[in-house]
Amino acid sequence: MIQTDKGINQTCRHSWDTIVQAAWKKYPNPLNPAVIGTDVLDRKVDNKGVLKTHRLMTTQWGLPNWAKKLTWCNLVTIDEKLVYATHPEDSSKTHLKQEAVVNIKGVPLSSYLENMITQNINNNAQKGREGLEWVVRKIKVEAETLQTEAASFTKDTFHTIHKVESLFNRDGSL
Repeated sequence: MIQTDKGINQTCRHSWDTIVQAAWKKYPNPLNPAVIGTDVLDRKVDNKGVLKTHRLMTTQWGLPNWAKKLTWCNLVTIDEKLVYATHPEDSSKTHLKQEAVVNIKGVPLSSYLENMITQNINNNAQKGREGLEWVVRKIKVEAETLQTEAASFTKDTFHTIHKVESLFNRDGSL
């Protein structure tokens, strides 16, 4: 049986380009320490110009050592789809649609387990949105720091040029 969550629709108060940049840098983050990394498995632009990326997330859930060696991929699959689009009514915001499909095969009580996992995904979606906001703040701080450093460097460079020019007379002699 396949369990599909109801999907979550959310408006992000940041522009599409800011949200997408944050989404690429979302993990790892301190708000969801279970996700320790992501890898891009496939990336393509479809015939409509939509970028589609298939990523694999590496997680740590505190499982016992014997369970860590099991992949469970032949029993459990979770496919999550996130669509980021410019908000239709306010171009300074982003609309996020998030949905997940959970499929458990060959396990007793699979419907119960699928429902439990789907509920857990919905509960953790809030952590994901908070993580995204954390990354947006981090990006803004980094941009402000770079801007300040660039302004300081520019000022220092002009000051140095002025000093060097003052060492020379107008005719080029010392």
